[in-house]
Amino acid sequence: MRPQRLLNTAVYKATPSSGLSVTKPCFRDHTTKMKVAAIASLILPLVVPSVFAWGAEGHEAVGYIAMQFLAPSARSFVESSLGSMYSYSLGPAATWADVIKSKSAYKWSSELHYVDAIDAPPTSCNVDEVRDCGGGHCILSAIANYTSRIVDTTLDDSQRQEALKFLDHFIGDIGQPLHVEAYERGGNNITAMCAGKASNLHAVWDSGIIVQLLKNEYSNSLTAWVDELVSRIQDGVYELDTTNWISCSSTTEPVQSDGISARTVADDIAYFLEESPAITPLQCPLVWAGESNALVCFDVLNYASRSQDFCAGDYYDAAVNDIQLQIAKQGYRLAAWLNVLFDGSTFLP
Repeated sequence: MRPQRLLNTAVYKATPSSGLSVTKPCFRDHTTKMKVAAIASLILPLVVPSVFAWGAEGHEAVGYIAMQFLAPSARSFVESSLGSMYSYSLGPAATWADVIKSKSAYKWSSELHYVDAIDAPPTSCNVDEVRDCGGGHCILSAIANYTSRIVDTTLDDSQRQEALKFLDHFIGDIGQPLHVEAYERGGNNITAMCAGKASNLHAVWDSGIIVQLLKNEYSNSLTAWVDELVSRIQDGVYELDTTNWISCSSTTEPVQSDGISARTVADDIAYFLEESPAITPLQCPLVWAGESNALVCFDVLNYASRSQDFCAGDYYDAAVNDIQLQIAKQGYRLAAWLNVLFDGSTFLP
């Protein structure tokens, strides 16, 4: 739903040192419902879409929040993998995937930043993995792919670092409501005013509202904002909800038919890496995408007029609450994800 596409019969994978090369598919093969198929062909964008998830501030905030909740082995891997180039932190590394997707060696990655939910907002909002990611080439399959690659010790350090940076970014992306929505190209085609300047709805949710928030309440300090969100998670207004953030079951349907209705990040990753046929792997990203997508119906499209200023008034007040909650959730979830992979448990309350 974003750019027009060209079908290419080879599978491409970029490597930082050698650029674009023909290679074996880098997506793992699974036969369960949440299928991460070995891709026999890669669909490349004809035009790089003007689509960015959270702006730099939002993505960096997700990464910095995650750093506050990493368990020892996860922290050790992150710091040694990223090194001084990224100040040993997920914060600066979080924007890498947006920077490189317009480069020729990484154009294949542009479609991995979103899933186009073919729903009917504002009347009905939902994400369906088969319907919306049927080709296995979207953010849902990307998170699964790089989850497997980050712990694959047969890969070299640069490939595992690449997997880390993609996870850092994509787990942030999936919390942005307009990255899990096809309507009007994820809001890019909806003109919008933000702080008196012409923009579009996607950009307003990416960065416009965050920039306005930082200006209004934090003296343009990203650090002060991150500290506030971490405080809300640890002992503030978000504290009582954090357990639910890393429990990924649907509130209406059990994960299994045997009566087990709760599933955690740890369950999701364990079954995925073991390739168990009993549970659909990587339900968590699908549930998180559904949460984000629901906001499209509740708040994102709930405006009086396209001529209004979206970075002021009642619309801004509702949106800024949603955005801060989504950023906090995804930072906490990113930490939980990495903790399970490297420490064997979320090590979170």
